[in-house]
Amino acid sequence: MRVTHIITRLIVGGAQENTVSSVLGLQRKPGLEIDLISGPTTGPEGSLESAFAHQPNSLRLARHLIRAVHPLHDWLALRELTQMLRDRRPDIVHTHSSKAGILGRLAAQRAGVPIIIHTIHGPSFGAFQGPLANLIFTTAERHAARCTTHFVTVANAMTQQFLKAGIGHPDQFTRVFSGFPLEPFLSATNDASLRSRYGLKPGDFVVGKIARLFKLKGHDDLMDAAPGIIRRCPQIKFLLVGGGPWRERLAEKVRAMHLENHFIFTGLVPPSEIPPLVGIMDALVHLSTREGIPRALPQALAAARPVVAYDCDGSGEVCLDNQTGFLITPGDTTRLTESLVALATHPELRERLGRHGQSFVKERFPVERMVDELHALYLKLASQRGIQHP
Repeated sequence: MRVTHIITRLIVGGAQENTVSSVLGLQRKPGLEIDLISGPTTGPEGSLESAFAHQPNSLRLARHLIRAVHPLHDWLALRELTQMLRDRRPDIVHTHSSKAGILGRLAAQRAGVPIIIHTIHGPSFGAFQGPLANLIFTTAERHAARCTTHFVTVANAMTQQFLKAGIGHPDQFTRVFSGFPLEPFLSATNDASLRSRYGLKPGDFVVGKIARLFKLKGHDDLMDAAPGIIRRCPQIKFLLVGGGPWRERLAEKVRAMHLENHFIFTGLVPPSEIPPLVGIMDALVHLSTREGIPRALPQALAAARPVVAYDCDGSGEVCLDNQTGFLITPGDTTRLTESLVALATHPELRERLGRHGQSFVKERFPVERMVDELHALYLKLASQRGIQHP
């Protein structure tokens, strides 16, 4: 059975890591031929294309598939994808991300693909953008839904948002948590040499944040709360992991607040370097206001680090309030302050939340479980369509 995945670009990011892990994992399943189509990987976010260095035939590039809305490129991308799928003749097309999700599904329909699946990694519409953009994206999603056999969502919150917007019907949705290799996080340690490299002292309490330095990720809220947190916990340090176009703006804000000794910017780091960085954190904070399910949350919990997160989209399905961390209302910097101070001053609280979170993630987030659930879904849909599978 042939399966083609399509994604807009292979930058360093949660949806992209999920897609790469899915493709590589499914390639090991008997009777499946899996490949991936991606648009060009451009921008400052880094690239995951090297994951296919040893099997280059698994990755094909659609040169007109770009992230920005561009009528000419989008029309050319639709034609390009349609031809690629007609040549490949897959039994299943599985799309990821908004642009590739819409164009890829329409191309699959044109190419006569019998099963079309779309994974919703995060919302393409919502309060984070204006009414015109929401109208365009919801209209496009409703149109693409007409040729969608099934939706995979990384969180039940995504299912609820799409159904509320009149996209799809309940029996079309299956939640599959975005799994990842657990072992590097389970074995992460508080490495003294790595702490020293970032100027961290043995007695510092390290709050990590793993996110692009860009809008909607909540860095400003953390910085606004920082002076009050530092007054109560002078030993606290904030380790900001990630790069992005807001790097200089955020660094300048830190300088203007005279907090250079409390904020550390790592810059963009490859996925392989995330587990050691989580190991030197005492807790993780995630304040995004647009997210399917933040990958950083289960990663931190896998290392038994408690989390503090805004109650946005799927965060509440991993950050269980007072069980794996503290779930707070977006913008509530008072509770953000109280939560971080509590974690900094009560080691037994950190231990309880971290250990419970680790057990939660070990059961639900192994990459093998994600791949098995996708494989089972493929077989189920293929059987319903009368497609033979060895």
